[in-house]
Amino acid sequence: MTEQKEIDKQINEKPCEEKKEEWGELAKTLILALLLAGIIRTFLYEPFNIPSGSMKPTLLVGDYLFVSKTSYGYSQYSFPFGIAEFEGRIWQDTPKRGDVAVFKLPTDTSTDYIKRVIGIPGDKIQVIGGKLYINRKKVDRELVGYKQIEDRSGRTKRVAEYIETLPNGVMHTIYEEDDIHPLDNTPEYTVPEGHYFMMGDNRDNSRDSRVQEHVGFVPLDNFVGRAEFIFFSTNGKARFFEFWKWPITIRYSRIFNSISPSISLEKE
Repeated sequence: MTEQKEIDKQINEKPCEEKKEEWGELAKTLILALLLAGIIRTFLYEPFNIPSGSMKPTLLVGDYLFVSKTSYGYSQYSFPFGIAEFEGRIWQDTPKRGDVAVFKLPTDTSTDYIKRVIGIPGDKIQVIGGKLYINRKKVDRELVGYKQIEDRSGRTKRVAEYIETLPNGVMHTIYEEDDIHPLDNTPEYTVPEGHYFMMGDNRDNSRDSRVQEHVGFVPLDNFVGRAEFIFFSTNGKARFFEFWKWPITIRYSRIFNSISPSISLEKE
């Protein structure tokens, strides 16, 4: 009888030990997965979503995109939750005119913004009658046509769509409602050393470097990374975790779209 009890005890204990081992392996797998995701997010690619229409038509509300952390090197703002505090950048590379970049708002570094690099250090930037001037030369733009789009309140408005060609040959699309908006006539700004002038592609609906008291010139250290491609897009009627709504809300044509601008003949 004693031997039988011992055998029964061993049989009962074995499943418990196996379950503990299974839970231990699962915990290790989860920890490794989280660690790997953290490394990728910190050093390689970080996901962002678009909450406003300031970058229309390039980016729409509901777009989810990956930002390359290697494009400009690393500053303290490359790391999540401000866990690293140091000045300057390591493995530094400079943003190029025409890049779409995520940066920390200079007046509130807890807030991420995404805009296009328009002015580089030393540039003189001005908007006159809705037309962009860089170093006192009007930037070329070609009218594509007119579109009806919705604003934040859901009202429909008519905008002009242009293809704008920056001095280095970068071509991208912009929206203009008219040429009499308050941001359509600005002073001339001289971009300081180590700073950049950022603008949204939805020119009359973007708080950007033209709003000096809110954004102003963006220091290089504030750059998080360059926007690379859209990996998911919804029309705003379903949040990312509401997967049961995806079939009717996903913008399939936008998934895996590159955000990199096209290049015409080099001008600079």
